[in-house]
Amino acid sequence: MRTYGNPVIPGFHPDPSVCRVGEDYYLACSSFEYFPGVPVFHSRDLVHWRQIGNVLDRPEQLGMPADVPASDGVYAPTLRHHDGLFYLITTDVRGKGTFVVTAERAEGPWSDPVRIDLPGIDPDLAWDEDGSCWCAVSGVEVARIDPLGGRVLEGPLPVWSGTGLQYPEAPHLYRIGAWWYLMIAEGGTAEGHGVSIARGRSNPSRCVRTSTPRRCRPSRSPRAAGPTVRGR
Repeated sequence: MRTYGNPVIPGFHPDPSVCRVGEDYYLACSSFEYFPGVPVFHSRDLVHWRQIGNVLDRPEQLGMPADVPASDGVYAPTLRHHDGLFYLITTDVRGKGTFVVTAERAEGPWSDPVRIDLPGIDPDLAWDEDGSCWCAVSGVEVARIDPLGGRVLEGPLPVWSGTGLQYPEAPHLYRIGAWWYLMIAEGGTAEGHGVSIARGRSNPSRCVRTSTPRRCRPSRSPRAAGPTVRGR
């Protein structure tokens, strides 16, 4: 049986987001108040990782003031690959708010930020079959956006937000076959932490939160389990 040691990336690398492109895996993580921001790693087996750069490596991309307190700054990025382009969406809670940067190669260079006028933190990106790009944020809300132009085209709309625990956050949308899946964290980051999943056949905007949800039906909700990460 194959074994390996954790953590596979030691040190200060919280909130990892992974996407797969062919046989390669790429990982980005939070950098909070530090510059350069959002380190990027590469792997072929999800165990052995090598840092290949930083997404936010130019002052004009980030521009945080010198007095940013600890644990402020850049939160919980999501890294995706779509139609030959890498996308990274994240939130600078002290300055730019939510924004998207893009690159043809994960090593960079990455574009200047394109701001997206959405509330919350922990933004996610997913694409529908018709090319529509959906962004989910903590709360939980979803919006259809133009990630390159920075426009909100629809929403944000409230959707299924968990089993009733506090702090529904870290939403991630996945289109798998005929189903949309919405995975979130809830319950906070201490002993009550949980991971819950719902699914619906409609696009994410139709999974509207109601007192008795019909379009989004909760699936099994493994507590504090490590879900498989899928890239598009």
